Amino acid sequence: MEKPVISIENLRVSFQIENQTVDALRGISFFINRGEIVALVGESGSGKSVTCYSILKLLPSYASVSGKITFNGRESYDNLLQIDDSRMRHIRGNLISMIFQEPSAVLNPLMKIGDQIVEGILAHRNIDRKEAEDIALQAMHRARIPEPERRFNQYPHELSGGLKQRVAIAIAIANEPDLLLADEPTTALDVTVSAQILKLFVELKEKLDIGILLITHDLGVVAEVADRVVVIYRGEIVEQGSVFDIFDRPVHPYTKKLLSSRPTLKNIL
Repeated sequence: MEKPVISIENLRVSFQIENQTVDALRGISFFINRGEIVALVGESGSGKSVTCYSILKLLPSYASVSGKITFNGRESYDNLLQIDDSRMRHIRGNLISMIFQEPSAVLNPLMKIGDQIVEGILAHRNIDRKEAEDIALQAMHRARIPEPERRFNQYPHELSGGLKQRVAIAIAIANEPDLLLADEPTTALDVTVSAQILKLFVELKEKLDIGILLITHDLGVVAEVADRVVVIYRGEIVEQGSVFDIFDRPVHPYTKKLLSSRPTLKNIL
């Protein structure tokens, strides 16, 4: 049986703030396989984003982290928490990529779109500029960016919010990572564009055979694209299972409350 692309075991994160210790994650464990989308679901402050930042070792210096994160991609690491900064820079944007919820905060307003994608490619590959540009255009095609050759030379301010998010996705997938972390990627988008982005995630998981961790509080998003669901509450995982199990047979009271809070015609009218 193939190993999960990532396994998180007993991950604990706490922050020392003004002589107080705040426990953000209290020993969470879950895994992600290749070719599947796992949704990490919970309310704001439950520890979803901290989980992503822990995987990429992007937590601030006042964070205390323990546990084990095993990665099995093109390269394997027994515990990402124990590797040095130079090796982690090799992993970020190459073996593991992240898509943030606000693309305008990620894209450099002074750089052309194509240059930003090429920059990430050249940072991890020993190839010439022309070859990197070809790879960047291929990534733009995969991200379903219309007229990629024209968009290549445009600046972020010339694009809509949906196109900016597609550019962020192109940057993330340009090096064909084994794992994609998506932190509320549709929050700033309207309903129609959100649906297109979610459809794109399903295509990427199937075509690139990658694992995707989708962080969201929107259960409609979960029902649309997820294969499995991990429910987190106050830094602890309270339930996990297939999307059908979670929606049809929830066990934990918190999961039941999340599901009952979904907007329906009955509770809107």
